[in-house]
Amino acid sequence: MEVNPPKQEHLLALKVMRLTKPTLFTNIPVTCEEKDLPGDLFNQLMRDDPSTVHGAEILMLGEMLTLPQNFGNIFLGETFSSYISVHNDSNQVVKDILVKADLQTSSQRLNLSASNAAVAELKPDCCIDDVIHHEVKEIGTHILVCAVSYTTQGGEKMYFRKFFKFQVLKPLDVKTKFYNAETDEVFLEAQIQNITTSPMFMEKVSLEPSIMYNVTELNSVNQAGECVSTFGSRAYLQPMDTRQYLYCLKPKKEFAEKAGIIKGVTVIGKLDIVWKTNLGERGRLQTSQLQRMAPGYGDVRLSLEAIPDTVNLEEPFHITCKITNCSSERTMDLVLEMCNTNSIHWCGISGRQLGKLHPSSSLCLALTLLSSVQGLQSVSGLRLTDTFLKRTYEYDDIAQVCVVSSAVKVES
Repeated sequence: MEVNPPKQEHLLALKVMRLTKPTLFTNIPVTCEEKDLPGDLFNQLMRDDPSTVHGAEILMLGEMLTLPQNFGNIFLGETFSSYISVHNDSNQVVKDILVKADLQTSSQRLNLSASNAAVAELKPDCCIDDVIHHEVKEIGTHILVCAVSYTTQGGEKMYFRKFFKFQVLKPLDVKTKFYNAETDEVFLEAQIQNITTSPMFMEKVSLEPSIMYNVTELNSVNQAGECVSTFGSRAYLQPMDTRQYLYCLKPKKEFAEKAGIIKGVTVIGKLDIVWKTNLGERGRLQTSQLQRMAPGYGDVRLSLEAIPDTVNLEEPFHITCKITNCSSERTMDLVLEMCNTNSIHWCGISGRQLGKLHPSSSLCLALTLLSSVQGLQSVSGLRLTDTFLKRTYEYDDIAQVCVVSSAVKVES
């Protein structure tokens, strides 16, 4: 009968602890009215409790800090810190001690050890300490692998390791929406929801645009010459609360002048979000590159560069149109026709030649019209014909103007 030798105990002990900030202690107030049976007993006990705030004993407030009692939650974007200690529990001197800490994720294995050099010797009741840090960039299961190798006095090489498994959770839910303006401007709405169980202080939420765009943040208002946040002076985001951030992106001049460039899927940029929790623990997230599908304008695009908001009834007013050849290869020979509607009447010659328009180029056109009906009227009735292909492009409802009686003064 074969007998297995007893398993040899290791001379070294490994301890791993996560380093986190403490939390404010909160007590559960128990009180009653004086006419009840306990009388003032509960209130007196709370007043004598050193963890309560004097004068506010019945509130769940505390002035003491509580050390972490468990591993706690780790969220994406936070920094994971851990304390690793190897202690010599024996009465022997141990040599060539090597401590290695690796973090295994679903996609990679990272070495977190500050040094890969072995310690020459470790005397009894002495220890080797190390603190590791890692900015968490993946969600899901993470495994911290701590391995220790050493040599005994008898020259025997020993090795052991321990595994510490934890989950990385998602702290924020980010949703984006794109709105295309009549001009080349793009409005981005970012909805950010706190899906943790504690409040967050939103330190920064900014949009880093791509090389094609300039960005303007629309999350503040000017009050008495000072920029004031639309969210107020307190930038806290409570659990499960959602906040909307708005940004306006405008193509840079060198790209806006080339109409054929901004087509199809374009990269807008990425959001950079920085927050703090509890006692100042910092977290940061950057989204992947945000993309949007640029609206299709066909071969020819007509856009308005200038138009008044309000005009007088039966009085001519002026608009400026921009006509762009969106084709990257074909030159167009355009003819402009102006068709009257029931309320809008064009002033000028219809059927005039605009000349040749080369690929990705544009021209500005000043037009005059008047309205015979009051109210909100749509500007319609423009027709562009490409004489090369005998193709006509119709443009209706390109803008709206408010038409008022001439007795009402229109502010310029």
